[in-house]
Amino acid sequence: MDYEKIKEAAKSYEADMTKFLRDIVQFPGESCDEKAHIDRIAQEMQKLEFDKVEIDPMGNVLGFMGTGKTLIGFDAHIDTVGIGNKSNWNFDPYEGYETDTEIGGRGVSDQCGGLVSAVYGARIMKDLGLLNDKYTVLVTGTVQEEDCDGLCWQYIINEDKIRPEFVVSTEPTDGGIYRGQRGRMEIRVDVKGISCHGSAPERGDNAIYKMADILQDVRSLNENDAADDKEIKGLVKMLDESHNPQWKEANFLGKGTITVSEIFFTSPSRCAVADSCSVSLDRRMTAGETWESCLDEIRSLPNVKKYGSDVTVSMYEYSRPSYKGLTYPIECYFPTWVIPEDHKVTRSLEEAYKSLYGDTRIGAKETVSMRIARPLTDKWTFSTNGVSIMGRNQIPCIGFGPGAEAQAHAPNEKTWKQDLVTCAAVYAALPTVYCKE
Repeated sequence: MDYEKIKEAAKSYEADMTKFLRDIVQFPGESCDEKAHIDRIAQEMQKLEFDKVEIDPMGNVLGFMGTGKTLIGFDAHIDTVGIGNKSNWNFDPYEGYETDTEIGGRGVSDQCGGLVSAVYGARIMKDLGLLNDKYTVLVTGTVQEEDCDGLCWQYIINEDKIRPEFVVSTEPTDGGIYRGQRGRMEIRVDVKGISCHGSAPERGDNAIYKMADILQDVRSLNENDAADDKEIKGLVKMLDESHNPQWKEANFLGKGTITVSEIFFTSPSRCAVADSCSVSLDRRMTAGETWESCLDEIRSLPNVKKYGSDVTVSMYEYSRPSYKGLTYPIECYFPTWVIPEDHKVTRSLEEAYKSLYGDTRIGAKETVSMRIARPLTDKWTFSTNGVSIMGRNQIPCIGFGPGAEAQAHAPNEKTWKQDLVTCAAVYAALPTVYCKE
């Protein structure tokens, strides 16, 4: 394989990739409203002569290049978050901007840039004759990820009946290769009380006071250490081999966390005792933690047990229709996943990258000093569709994508043209490297 030709081919497509990316993000594409994004992506795939382009009943666009027996996936979610307070932007988030090195606009890093590089990476495979009877490439533009990570891939695997041998997530990785992420789940705690007139609160049972006690226990989970004298041992315990058989990967990913994200209550009036209180908990999970263990952990807190049947601990469910009107309910559980550092997929992506660009991360001038200070192979801080691909379905998943994690969900979002080129080249080389063994 001629790596210099791959780099040259990727560079030759820089202007095309830039135009494609700016076309996608010139209009809103929030979760459940991605139609315009999907239609533009399908159009580009057809123009670049993908062998098959489909839009499934959920609204995901699926582009196939090649006809070989091994299916290799490249995933990009193409929905975005909203723009937030527009006054925080220095430019129109949908008109965007372009310089010699940068592209600005909502979604350029998170995460339409990855889709652009994957589409053109597949085209480079065709241009350079890298396609053969060993593999077919699938590029997915997936929907509703910002609303519910991995829902799209549950549909692709279970309903479209598509199961790649492995998948590259093209979420932004700051020039690095990412082999895992902490998981997350959305927990709800409901507490019952009894209302009465506020002038005599002792006649009632204030649900907010009961919840306040419980939340101090939740706070202890996040802040305590794991010493023997702690009634509530902190989540840091999962980094210790005496508490967690998967402690090595937990140390790689980082400890789990928990925080209160929302609070609700009911009361007959502002002159009455609250008769219910509920909270949402954002729980981030490291290796070795599951939805069952996380729910049991809340149910075992001293003040949850103290209030007994007045407390219910449950997991949220997501059931919002896609832009095509399809509803595909799922519990709000997004499992931790990590692919071993010596896995064939990890080794293949590292070989493809190093053969093209060397042993360290590269990037535009403003990013390179930060990037080279980090290991080439690392992990995400946020969640991706890998929660379904590998977390739920055990399909090997690894990450490499253009842009920066810090640009995700932020005003003045931008990415770098060099990243688009770098990723397209690595994507083009990877299947041949993987299939040579």
